[in-house]
Amino acid sequence: MIIHAFLRWAQTAKTSDRARAAGALARAYASGSIGHDERKAAEMAMLFLLDDPAPKVRLALAEALADCADAPRTVIVPLAEDQPEIAAQVILRSQVLTEADFVDLAAKGGDVTRSLIAHRPELSRAVCAALIEVGSVFDVLTLLANDGAPLSKRSLKRICERHGDDAEVRALLLEREDLPSDARHALVEKVGTALAGSFLVQAAIGTSRVQRVTREACDVATIGLAAQAEAGEVDQLVEHLRVCGRLTPLFLMQALCAGRIEFFASAIANLSGQQERRVRSILADGRQAAIRALFEASGLGRDVSALFADAVLLWRKDARRGAAPATVSARLAARAGEAGSGASRELLEMIEGFSRAEQRQSARAFALQAQVAA
Repeated sequence: MIIHAFLRWAQTAKTSDRARAAGALARAYASGSIGHDERKAAEMAMLFLLDDPAPKVRLALAEALADCADAPRTVIVPLAEDQPEIAAQVILRSQVLTEADFVDLAAKGGDVTRSLIAHRPELSRAVCAALIEVGSVFDVLTLLANDGAPLSKRSLKRICERHGDDAEVRALLLEREDLPSDARHALVEKVGTALAGSFLVQAAIGTSRVQRVTREACDVATIGLAAQAEAGEVDQLVEHLRVCGRLTPLFLMQALCAGRIEFFASAIANLSGQQERRVRSILADGRQAAIRALFEASGLGRDVSALFADAVLLWRKDARRGAAPATVSARLAARAGEAGSGASRELLEMIEGFSRAEQRQSARAFALQAQVAA
């Protein structure tokens, strides 16, 4: 048989000759020009060539078989585990490799192997998840830039957890419309932490102020996220913020004054343990005593609960006559001089600052309109 003669010849032939012969044999197999009776013998010959000490021989096999849809798995899988130059041919091109093969390669392969998988034109969610779990920042950046890599929301959250401290990863994640709101908030927090740790920022505004400024900036960004979150994501964002310890009275009041009522109601339901439908009913129609009781069940103190109840009643009145939510913070801020001490005073001072910021934003918008009109 021709194949048997080939094997005898390969034992003494030069490397260059063996490589050419291996490529010719593999191309003949891939094209189907080998008869049915000879195909099994050809497979055995290619398996024999996998042990060839010369990488050129194995590379010739990989190049010839990479695009063959019915190439033998017993040959393709070992080639995918070979040296990077050889493995690249089949990892990037072969349709014979399965999802399980790629997951296994990602788990036990090196950095180059994982990088090759991440560059593959088409990947499954399971393979992407495996790469994210064990891969480097470079692998994750490759996946984020690969249009053929479908990333689930769970995978995007995992990227935030593992590599959210990398500025380039954060930038690519924040550009994605499918990034869950709780993951987006986690990245906002990481941006704030990075800014707070910047020597340039500390030199510009002073170490004593940097924490407060970054905290306020993160809160403002989070309020914006609450407005953009889809209906099914609001509860997830609220739970994420609760676990992170971000559902503070200051933050909740800011959300209320900004008119993020859907988010505010979800947060109060989460903190109080009551049904969201009941919370919404109390906020929309409940008496002041019921509103205060709801807030106190959420963990707010009595003096603070009174201020929250007043804010809700002001919001309710404005909502019924179509006034802007900013009027709530403006009227609450007018009481800053009447505040005593403790949490209530701190809350009113924050509201006063929030009101000033709103007024400055309104002034900027007015000036812009005037310029356009001119």
